[in-house]
Amino acid sequence: MPDSVINLYSDTQTRPDEAMRQAMASAEVGDEQRGLDPTVITLCEEVAELLGKEAAVFLPSGSMCNQIAVRLHIRPLGDEMYLHRLAHPITAEAGGAAAISGAMVMPLEGEGGKFTGDALRAHMRDPADRHEPRSRLVMIEQTTNLGGGRVWPLAQIEEVLEVAKEFGLRTHLDGARLLNASVASGVSAAAYAAGFETAWIDFSKGLGAPIGACLAGSHELIEEAWRYKQMLGGSMRQAGFVAAAARYGLQHNVERLADDHANAKFLAEGLAEINGVEIDPSTVETNIVIFDVADATDLHDKLKAAGVETSLLEGRVRMVTHLDVDRADIETALAEVQTALS
Repeated sequence: MPDSVINLYSDTQTRPDEAMRQAMASAEVGDEQRGLDPTVITLCEEVAELLGKEAAVFLPSGSMCNQIAVRLHIRPLGDEMYLHRLAHPITAEAGGAAAISGAMVMPLEGEGGKFTGDALRAHMRDPADRHEPRSRLVMIEQTTNLGGGRVWPLAQIEEVLEVAKEFGLRTHLDGARLLNASVASGVSAAAYAAGFETAWIDFSKGLGAPIGACLAGSHELIEEAWRYKQMLGGSMRQAGFVAAAARYGLQHNVERLADDHANAKFLAEGLAEINGVEIDPSTVETNIVIFDVADATDLHDKLKAAGVETSLLEGRVRMVTHLDVDRADIETALAEVQTALS
């Protein structure tokens, strides 16, 4: 194995730096499950304000944020939820929406992990038809993950939300990389989250924390979310140690997401110059780079042997930039791709 690894597998691979570790070590803590951890309380207040919501709850993972949100909105009576076919709850949450909430799932098509208001409208059910499931919830993912880190334009979100309002749908924003979208577009996180009843952000990706996410919404919804947090085993004790890492990430690692975006663009432009690689660099908007080669598995394996970690996606290669990868690492990765394909 190589002496060092350039980990482009995902931005979930980040590790706390020394300053974040110091913030964790010095955190004031209490019993989070009893509402007595001051660091968790402060974090939740900050996230609620950031997203323009009344309240927030700290959870171990973004997947739990999504699953609790689905349970809040879906009634296990044949309700149907609408999201892109590549969205995380379909591809990476072990069928939780069906298992936990009894949800019917309608995958929608659209370029770059996004769909239109018209695409949503085309799948709305007739509420008077007892043969069909009931249209209930629409969810979008900002930025798109398997769609290539694409940013939903605010106008397109509002178009989808207008259709949701027309048909009385509940609304949820999967904000795993919402702050990437905000930094890339200049649109505030609160503006993106404004039309959604629930929304969340993740701390264990570009912000560099080891664990955690916060789900935000109304006081009533977050109070009910606590019940499902308890039910699913998400209630914690002295969680302030990890909440401190999340707070450090919010305070120090948001604006630097622009560096990850610049490195991803540099990576995409470099890949476009390599024979055998198919990619349009103009589609790289944040920190996710997905490209085609003749044999993605072979390239993936060769890069891994050379110390460059990537992931595979439906016969394509994905690379994700983050705070543990610098420009020199990107240059090395490009050189290894060139060698592997030559």
